[in-house]
Amino acid sequence: MSPRPNPAAAARAAVAAAATAASKGVSLPQAIRNQVGVDDVKTDGRKRRWEGHKEARRTELVDGTLAAVRSLGADAGMDEIASEIGVSKTVLYRYFSDKSDLTTAAMMRFLETVLVPRLGSAINEDVGEFELTRMVISVYVQTVADEPHIYSFVMAGGSGTQVLADSQKLVAQMLTFVMINRMVDQGSQTAGVETWAYSLVGAIQLAVHWWMVEQRLGKDELIDYLTMMVWSSISGIAAAGGSAAYFNAQDHPMPQPPESTRQTD
Repeated sequence: MSPRPNPAAAARAAVAAAATAASKGVSLPQAIRNQVGVDDVKTDGRKRRWEGHKEARRTELVDGTLAAVRSLGADAGMDEIASEIGVSKTVLYRYFSDKSDLTTAAMMRFLETVLVPRLGSAINEDVGEFELTRMVISVYVQTVADEPHIYSFVMAGGSGTQVLADSQKLVAQMLTFVMINRMVDQGSQTAGVETWAYSLVGAIQLAVHWWMVEQRLGKDELIDYLTMMVWSSISGIAAAGGSAAYFNAQDHPMPQPPESTRQTD
């Protein structure tokens, strides 16, 4: 009997579906349902209905958890979450092994229902490369800024590192898809795309995490600086046609800053 997809695999399928849907104009929710459903479980009707009920109940509890965290704050414990949802803590532990399991499921659900659709919508816009770059960065920063309690909740505790790694993989998959499509259209080499995608996503996520904790910049400043960094990377890759050999064969003098931007003592 084939096992039911776990939440991480389901969310990865959702991201792949979202990226594909964005390029083809397919409804994101429908694409996610097509990829993440339990229809491939080959079993009898009663078992399928039970699995469907469990999945629906688990999703309901995860949605309730997200709502509870938005209301109670990132420090909400299992008792508080259960009370806010209107169930006992025993019910939560029936569907989640511990708080880390619930946190991971909440992060995956947030990606599937909030971040992925927003990124997919941005990617589907018919705009130039620079506008797309800024739009995607703005969507990511704005989504995190809009949900400080959710962000802190999924990053807290021992699961934070793994949650961050999982989310990086998911977003990097989407970025890889977009970069390959754009670079193939331009006739550029694509061997380095995954390296670039993971590097850019990791840098952006770390910078946004620092910003969420320290708040030393305004949101628009953060978007400006991230766009400057990412676009400089993308334009440099494009100028080399995606070829590391061509890039390494060129001279790379450090550009001098324009006079209008020079700082004086």
